[in-house]
Amino acid sequence: MKKLVVSVLSTVLAFSLAACGSKTETAPTPAEGGAQGGQQQEVTLKVGASPVPHAAILKFIAPKLKEQGVNLEVKEFTDYVQPNVQLNEKQLDANFFQHKPYLEEFNKGQNMDLQPVIAVHIEPFGAYSKKVKSVDELAEGATIALPNDPTNSGRALALLEKNGVIKLKEGAGISGTVKDVVENKKNLKFKEVEAAMLPRVLEEVDLALINTNYALEAKLVPTKDALFLEDKESPYANFLVARPDNKDSEAIQKLAKELNSPEVKKFIEDEYKGSIVPAF
Repeated sequence: MKKLVVSVLSTVLAFSLAACGSKTETAPTPAEGGAQGGQQQEVTLKVGASPVPHAAILKFIAPKLKEQGVNLEVKEFTDYVQPNVQLNEKQLDANFFQHKPYLEEFNKGQNMDLQPVIAVHIEPFGAYSKKVKSVDELAEGATIALPNDPTNSGRALALLEKNGVIKLKEGAGISGTVKDVVENKKNLKFKEVEAAMLPRVLEEVDLALINTNYALEAKLVPTKDALFLEDKESPYANFLVARPDNKDSEAIQKLAKELNSPEVKKFIEDEYKGSIVPAF
């Protein structure tokens, strides 16, 4: 009888172990099944951005992306170099601060291959002054501050030419430099400054050509404070930028779609009232 009981118990135990083993083999692993219970697995995107308006726009859409399983981490930068360097080094997944001419020049100079994903908005470049109310008031030998990076410097000079302040060598266009100025009736002096520093030197110069994001950070209102601005046909749309290995990923594409949503268009129009213009 005792032997019979032991035999029965051994059989039950064997079936129990077999059942447990079967369950372990068929349970989905994280790699196979993703998030369990039908929940969407969350992906984190680290995006570098200038504080205004880029980071503000990203923070506006963050809750919407959260609903789609994308956790948006926004890292703010006050320069135009580190967001690209860190994206290239995979410390960031994307960035949002630059226009395509700057990106192309940066890629060429740094031997990188960062990729534009989608255009979001245009920041009309402007001329600002604390000393004069029109370019006609600029005195002989007045000092004009320009961004010191090649693409924005050329952009500033082209805007000065369009408003009759100077004349550039034929064909210089947005690639012009101060060496391409062929007509300067008031003998204006040009001071090239890091773009982020331009609002800080505004008191020291007679006129400064300032990127709109830095103007907004300095509490300047482009549509009210600028002596003149680029028009809405400016080719300098600001892009979401990623790398070749991730620009087509599902998470980046979700971000791109939200950046071109009707909600973002309305946010830009309501928040910036013409100082920034949607590019879609």
